[in-house]
Formats: sequence, structure tokens, C-alpha cells
Amino acid sequence: MTALAATIPAVSMADVSIYGRAHVSVDYLDDGAKYSETNLSSNSSRLGFKGNHEINPNLKAFFQIEQQINFTTGSSSGGTSFATRDTFVGLSGNFGAVQLGRFDSPFKVARGPFNLFGDQVGDMNNLARVTNGRLDERYDNTIQYTTPDFSGFTAKVGYSMYKGQSIDITTANNNEDSDAFSVSLNYIGGPLEASLAYEQVEEDTLRGEADSIRAAAAYKITDAFKLVGFYQTTDFEGYSTTTSAARDAGTFNVYGLGGEFVIAKNTALKATWMTHDNDAKKSDADMWVIGVEHKLDKAVRVYANYAVVDNDSNVAYSPWMQSRTATPSNQSIVNGVNEALGEKAAGFTVGLRYDF
Repeated sequence: MTALAATIPAVSMADVSIYGRAHVSVDYLDDGAKYSETNLSSNSSRLGFKGNHEINPNLKAFFQIEQQINFTTGSSSGGTSFATRDTFVGLSGNFGAVQLGRFDSPFKVARGPFNLFGDQVGDMNNLARVTNGRLDERYDNTIQYTTPDFSGFTAKVGYSMYKGQSIDITTANNNEDSDAFSVSLNYIGGPLEASLAYEQVEEDTLRGEADSIRAAAAYKITDAFKLVGFYQTTDFEGYSTTTSAARDAGTFNVYGLGGEFVIAKNTALKATWMTHDNDAKKSDADMWVIGVEHKLDKAVRVYANYAVVDNDSNVAYSPWMQSRTATPSNQSIVNGVNEALGEKAAGFTVGLRYDF
């Protein structure tokens, strides 16, 4: 009996693995006005547990629990909370997969083919997700269906109840219908990887309603050179008290091109250009990023990037505000005026990423 009890934990743990990412960088950031400092940043570092269990040859159960970790301060995100990143449980089989929990929407994942500088200075989201409107998120309370693979094609359909609609309809800020719907069509085959996605979030009395379409693609022209492209259009409706100026500021198109060129074994040069075309006056911006990455082995890589955002006179975007702990903002406020408006914000970063 004792021997049987001793084997139970081993059998239970056989389907579970521990994984994570330690991603840190040293950055020199300059907003083009009065802020120019060196920072140490933890960039979407994480710790997770995942596993699967075969119920029968045609059906599996799977799960994942993932928490963001700050390697620069030793703290986790979300205070005392756990599972702040992609966390879910589901079933998979010949029918595809169904999962429930909190995780990236199909629309968010669809940026993948273009995302050469993800979680780094120069991350594409510094121009593709710059408003207060809900967009491109990891939504709570989500159900998602993923189709089987059809000759390289898959589709994802996700629906989030988000916080749901409050039963306290007498308080304005509680009377919110905050559902979100997201769908993507994805292809991976030969030299091409591509995604087309749509996301619609219902009116939220705090952050408003929006509709977005995005497309991203990567094509290997040769074994050494990959070309990438991106397009996104977002229409922000806001909520009942949203001003026309705020609606314009949340409505924009973003597009860009880039490439990755392998210059030696495990070493690649990368570059992207993106432009943000906003409905609000003098609120456009361009971002250029160039970098080099070297993989020391399958688990560890080092890199260096330089990124610049060139702003119109009414905006002060920067290339460092997304997916990082070092996100200095509004550093150049003088007498209530942001002196970084209309300036060029630049960042130089040297980083280390260890996947385990």
C-alpha cells in the first residue's frame, strides 16, 4: 500500500512540466525633450506550469497556468495574484480544441508573423496599441475554439464575457456590457506564415467600444531572408459620453514592413518600419527599429536594438511603452506641458533572453 501511494505523485506529475522565460535588458531611453536615462527592464518574463492528460486515443485534457515575473525587482505582477498571463483548461481531439480561461485573443496572437521585436524596445505595439480603448488584450472569462489543421490552415474563434454585465444597473459605471469577440484565420506552410483577424469589443463605460481588423504575414524569400508585413485598422466608437476628439484619437490605421536576414549561423539582422495614421489632427507617428540577435543555443539568446519614434506635434509616443517594466512616461512635463510632444523618442537596448 505504501509503495502504491508513493507512485501516485509521480504518475500525477508525469503530464506536467514547468517552463518559463527570464528576459532582461539594459536600455538607454531618450524622449527627445528632457528625459534621457538608463534603465534595467524585465520584459514579459514569466513562470508557468502546463500539462495534458490522455483520456482516450481521441480525447485529451490540457491546462496551463502562467504568471508574469519581474526579474529586476523580484516581484510578480498583479500584487498577490497568480496566473496573470495565459491561464486556461480545455479539451482537444479530432474536432480541434476548446479552452476556457484568461489568455491572448485570436486578434492579439495574429500579429505574430510581423512581431520581430516582441517584448523589446521597438515592439510593434508601441504604435499598434496606443489608445485607452480596449484592443489586442488578454481577456478574462474567455471561451475559444481552435479548428483542426486543414493543409496548413487553422481558425480561432474566441468570446469573452470579460467582467460581464453588472446587475447594479443604477450606477452608471456598473451598467456596462463589456463582452469581446475575436476571430482569426491563420496559415503556415512552406515559406509563408500569415494571419487575418477581426476583433470587436462591446461598449465599456470606462474604455469604450471598438472594431479592429489586422493582417500580418512573413515570407521566406530565401533560407537567409524573411520579409514581413503588417496592416491594422481600428474604429473607436467610445461610449455615450465620449467626445468626438477622443473618438478620433482612438481611430487609426497602422501598417509596416520589415525583414530578417541571417548573416551567420545563429545570428540575424532585423529591421522594421511602421507608421501610425490617426484620425486626430497632427497625431501621426513613424517608428524605425534595427537590431541584431545571436542565439547562443536553443535556450539562450542575446540582442541589441535601436528604435526611434518620430511624432507629430500632438503626440509623444515612444518605442518602449509595451510589455516591459521600464516604461518611463510623462518625464518631460513642465508647467503642465509635455515637452516631448512632436519630438523624436529613441531607445537603445542590450538584452538577454533565457527560455527554460
